[in-house]
Amino acid sequence: MKTRVTILCENSVEIPFGIIGEHGFACLIETDTGDYLFDTGQGMGILPNALALGKDLKKIKAIMISHGHYDHTGGLPAVLKIKGAVDVYGHPGMFYDRFWSKDGMKRYIGIPYRRPFLESLGARFKLSKEMTTVGNGIYLTGEIPRETAFEKNDVNMTVHPPAADPVHPDPIDDDLSLVIDSDKGLILVLGCAHAGMVNIIHYVLEQMGRDRIYAVIGGTHLGFSGPDQFDETLRVVEQFRIERIGVSHCTGLAKAAVLHNRLGDRFFFGSVGSVLEG
Repeated sequence: MKTRVTILCENSVEIPFGIIGEHGFACLIETDTGDYLFDTGQGMGILPNALALGKDLKKIKAIMISHGHYDHTGGLPAVLKIKGAVDVYGHPGMFYDRFWSKDGMKRYIGIPYRRPFLESLGARFKLSKEMTTVGNGIYLTGEIPRETAFEKNDVNMTVHPPAADPVHPDPIDDDLSLVIDSDKGLILVLGCAHAGMVNIIHYVLEQMGRDRIYAVIGGTHLGFSGPDQFDETLRVVEQFRIERIGVSHCTGLAKAAVLHNRLGDRFFFGSVGSVLEG
């Protein structure tokens, strides 16, 4: 399947012509059989960036949400208002109340909008913990088994589930990734990779019955990784012969610079306006 992935929201910009950066992530997937939106950023950049890049979001067949954080879901109302009724795929836990706390500071980081409001704008939520087929050659991973010992949760994040459950550290079980079966091979699109990039790669290859991935693009969460996790991730990149790595958002500039040095021409910065062909 011929595929084009274009980043619409990210911390930085690729081309300085009418587009803006914001802390968050969103990308448009264009295929022979339809267009799909993965995440929506914070909400400030999704529409103006799509317009500047010549992308018509009214044509999308579905929206997929990687996880329930503000910087991946904040643009949902803006997209729904121009698209109208559309299927929105995600995990049942995406609407939990979530907070980030550090050094006496506490911030709400969950979805900024209630589910009934989004449904009133046309969202038809299809929430599942299992791997889901969204379209021809388009898959959402479902929950990722946490197998590695070196990929850790963020200790500053807490979740407030339904009232009967106590507040506790957030495992971000709703962290989902997108898999595209393109002409060049599997493309793995990460929202934030809270489940761990290595865990995600192993699970995707197992589920898809493959032994390699053509490309990985999106938020790797390696900006928060220690030496063991970072080195093991690079080892897996080599093991599965990943040809293209486009890092975004939560990778961090320092780790992105190291990846660029190690991977050379296989690496690119996944900024707003960046395109991956598959």
